[in-house]
Amino acid sequence: MGPKPLYHPENLSPAYELRYSWTGWPTRGGLPPEGVGVLERLNAAWEDNGLRRLEQRWAEDRVQITFSTKTHVSPVFLASRAKGRLQHELRKSGLTFAGFSRKVAVRTLGHNRREHVEAYIASQVDRERFCDPSFEALIREFTVVCPDVDLSQPTETAHGRYWYNVHIVLVTAERHRVVDRRRLTVLRDTSLAIAEKKGYGISRLSVMPDHLHTALRGNLEHSPLDIALAFQNNLAYALGQLRIWADTFYTGTFGEYDMGAVRGSES
Repeated sequence: MGPKPLYHPENLSPAYELRYSWTGWPTRGGLPPEGVGVLERLNAAWEDNGLRRLEQRWAEDRVQITFSTKTHVSPVFLASRAKGRLQHELRKSGLTFAGFSRKVAVRTLGHNRREHVEAYIASQVDRERFCDPSFEALIREFTVVCPDVDLSQPTETAHGRYWYNVHIVLVTAERHRVVDRRRLTVLRDTSLAIAEKKGYGISRLSVMPDHLHTALRGNLEHSPLDIALAFQNNLAYALGQLRIWADTFYTGTFGEYDMGAVRGSES
């Protein structure tokens, strides 16, 4: 039996801003025109699942819904609840509808686009403006850029395409500063190992003295909460079960489009 996790969902107070666009297509024919009323009847059920409908674009050939979510919602869960509840409600309403195609599209969104998030994480050392040039040179070793991980590309499955990009920030307890090379190396190298083991694709990673940033492609079955806990608990274990992190984290979604662009159009 492995060590008990130090961090648990019920003890955390995360900050988050999670936005997803879900797109579904009818198997044949078109969607009925009365869709907005159907969506309104689903609001309460979706909220019970941790999804809040923000807006929609309803056309004959497709429906696109933008959701905000709680941290426990994974892309696979979102796709299941969005499609399943909507399909059931359309049929229950007596509307002529053949059903949705097995193929869907789920896309993470944010107020900042991918290139801005990646640039922000890569520039953490420059933003800090350390007084000691030798320490600045040291801490630069712990910013990682992975050009082989292209977050603009979707994850393809038998059920559709998913763009699942998440920004995670961990903060040390009481802003304790990690300044020695050994522990900084452990945090950097273990973060990369966690991603490989869990099926995440890290695009950018910055280990700073009192916080850690990463931009990554998540495992579709893992929620942002799952991802943050994986880093918190495994990094704590790598440092000797040291309770290094505060009982919080930040997580936000981002992608190729910001919210303004999606409100205008989406492909």
